[in-house]
Amino acid sequence: MKPNNPQTQALQITVTGKVQRVGYRRHILDLAQELNLNGYIKNQPDGSVQIFIQGPKEKLQEFIKRIRKPPLGKVETIQIKEAKTNPKIKTFKIIYGELAEELQEGFGAMQTVFLEYWNEFKDYRKEFRNYREEFRDYRNEFRSFAKRTEEKFNTILNKYGEISEKLTTILETLVRESKETRQTLNQTMKLLKQAIEKLSK
Repeated sequence: MKPNNPQTQALQITVTGKVQRVGYRRHILDLAQELNLNGYIKNQPDGSVQIFIQGPKEKLQEFIKRIRKPPLGKVETIQIKEAKTNPKIKTFKIIYGELAEELQEGFGAMQTVFLEYWNEFKDYRKEFRNYREEFRDYRNEFRSFAKRTEEKFNTILNKYGEISEKLTTILETLVRESKETRQTLNQTMKLLKQAIEKLSK
């Protein structure tokens, strides 16, 4: 990027709200790098953050739009002033404070994340109780369904047994009648043969 390009603009931005010890500076760093913008961000003693940002006008507009809704914390006000571009700034970075301040920043961000997850967990815990109650209802329904299914299955088995017995009786009858019919046909053919032999003499 060339900051002295006529298309390049620079802005001085002050953001107030819950923007310290919530990972806001890291969020701005990632956003600026995504949009390929140059500048820096640093904490202010009054709890706000100051941002110097430069780049193409359309990307700066996108940047301003997206800094209003961080993943953690809350932005209350944004003050924007035009600034002079700085050709020496070719990346975006976080300007860190003293070690004690940065330790507080880090622990504060972790605490914020933890509290966010804890609040979500409490909601899930309530939902889990509801699901547990629903599961009890489903368990009762399942017992009832299992009982009905068992009764129907036993009924089917009994009916199948009756059908099986009837089919067996029918098959035995067919086999017996078939055998008797075959014997009758054989006897008839034998008598017919004897009658023909008598006539031919």
